[in-house]
Amino acid sequence: MTDPLERIAGALERVSPPPFDAPDFAAADAFVWQVAPDRLQPVKHVSRVDMGLLLGVDRSRDTLLENTRQFARGLPANNALLWGARGMGKSSLVKAVHAAVVAEGSALKIVELQREDLTSVTRLLALLRSSDARFVLFCDDLSFSHDDQHYKSLKAVLDGGIEGRPENVVFYATSNRRHLMPRDMIENERASAISPSEATEEKVSLSDRFGLWLGFHPCTQDDYLAMIRGYCDAYGIDIDDDTLRAEAIEWQATRGARSGRVAWQYVTDLAGRRGVAIVS
Repeated sequence: MTDPLERIAGALERVSPPPFDAPDFAAADAFVWQVAPDRLQPVKHVSRVDMGLLLGVDRSRDTLLENTRQFARGLPANNALLWGARGMGKSSLVKAVHAAVVAEGSALKIVELQREDLTSVTRLLALLRSSDARFVLFCDDLSFSHDDQHYKSLKAVLDGGIEGRPENVVFYATSNRRHLMPRDMIENERASAISPSEATEEKVSLSDRFGLWLGFHPCTQDDYLAMIRGYCDAYGIDIDDDTLRAEAIEWQATRGARSGRVAWQYVTDLAGRRGVAIVS
């Protein structure tokens, strides 16, 4: 008869994640963290925009670029939260800054982590901690709802628990919300809690753990048109200023928004109509 402890050990071994070998970090500059099973998937071609085409975000660009350079050189650097208006280039800036620092000669890696996979972050950090490389851990569109417990896993990235955050990892996140949770949820919990001042402190304080807060705001019409002109010049799309202005403003009006994303969508449509191939 099989010993009960052996049966239990066998069952745990069958349900536990299988061990995996660390990837060859020299094979790529970018990776995506996948779970079930755990693995780091190399990304040969990162979809990104040249930093020179990101207009209207000069201050955030310079701050994030300098922070990333410091980190790549082995100097102290802060985790960064890029928050604000949709479509204003938050995630594009993270990828563009990484590319710029790599182009300067730094062997810096970027690893994208999905919000839904935050519960596996301790396993990912253990893997990255064991490497000699330096990593920007990137989570796009980070936010939490009322009953969302993923925020507890985020603390492992920001604080690192008893071990501390790995010295070779810095965390960059983008969000439409400054405090990573809806304003009405903050106010509702404060109004209904026995101790209003402490009701949402644990979640709201997450944003305080980011050393850098970089705000992104809706662009002006001049910035919007300048973005489009910059794209047209970069990709060789021939269009006169008057036509560009009329079409771009009409495009903006039909979408009820003005942003870098809307500018790029117009350029994509324009390039298709003009028979010009563009590669992002």
